Amino acid sequence: MVNSSNRKPLQENPKFQWRFISPKYWITWSGIGFLYLLSWLPFRVQLVLGKWLGNLLHVLLKRRRYIADKNLQLCFPNMDEKERSQLVKVNFQNTGIAMFESGIAWWWPSWRFKSKFKLIGQEHIEQPRKSGKGALVLFSHILPLEIMGRVMSEYKPYVGFYRPHNNPVIEWVQYCGRCRNQNLMISKRDVKSLLKALSDGEACVYLPDHDYGKKRSVFVPFFAVNDASTTTGTEIFASHKNAVTVPTYMQRLPGTQGYELEFLPQLSNYPDSNSRTNAVIVNNWVEQSVLKNKEQYMWVHRRFKTRPDDNAKPLY
Repeated sequence: MVNSSNRKPLQENPKFQWRFISPKYWITWSGIGFLYLLSWLPFRVQLVLGKWLGNLLHVLLKRRRYIADKNLQLCFPNMDEKERSQLVKVNFQNTGIAMFESGIAWWWPSWRFKSKFKLIGQEHIEQPRKSGKGALVLFSHILPLEIMGRVMSEYKPYVGFYRPHNNPVIEWVQYCGRCRNQNLMISKRDVKSLLKALSDGEACVYLPDHDYGKKRSVFVPFFAVNDASTTTGTEIFASHKNAVTVPTYMQRLPGTQGYELEFLPQLSNYPDSNSRTNAVIVNNWVEQSVLKNKEQYMWVHRRFKTRPDDNAKPLY
């Protein structure tokens, strides 16, 4: 494992630009400043405000509410309408909380943050470190995702594979927040840098559970959907000779207990020579993670927007 004191950026970092203070971005800065101030409120208060915000979003974001409901229909066809409707509402409450969690993850000092999380299964990520290998750490798109990255960084600096934000001010702020504790971030298009990081023995975070389109994807089952577009990017990185694949499970604990991040045993017999088999293995892990805590998964994403047949009727 690389020495964290010698870590160097793997790509050009977003820089503050004087154009960011132009009137064009004043609304953006107002929102960021407000979130910063809210992040210093007691944790219990932020949870309550997050739920209120989520209830408001549930009313206002009709399109996203429809997408979440449709995803649940597709994944759990035997779930009755009343249960599904309640799950969507609670999911939106968790979405509201997640917005406050961004401020917690980006700005809370370590002394305050460390009181709100616990780690399980560190031996599964320590094993590759001791043997000089890189760890491909699999995250899923849970709503406390920003917190998940912060928890990981409090234990060990990591390299994150992410999509830069379209708003340059938000991109600069979130990049700085995510790079706390000497983390490094890589644009999702920079495959070579992530492979290099694995060669260097880094812990590299990758999220394989969204629909990234047809390119480098196969169609395999995900819950009750038999042909979900699933990225083969996971096996590309996992096939690296210096990589070990470590899945995880993360949840926000009840009440004000905080968060729990669990490193799971390394995926055995992965990757296989068959891309479909590999995609099924990854989807099975995602399904198990979701079933532990369905209300905290990111159901508002159009998980099944890409279909095997371009002429087929869209599911949304």
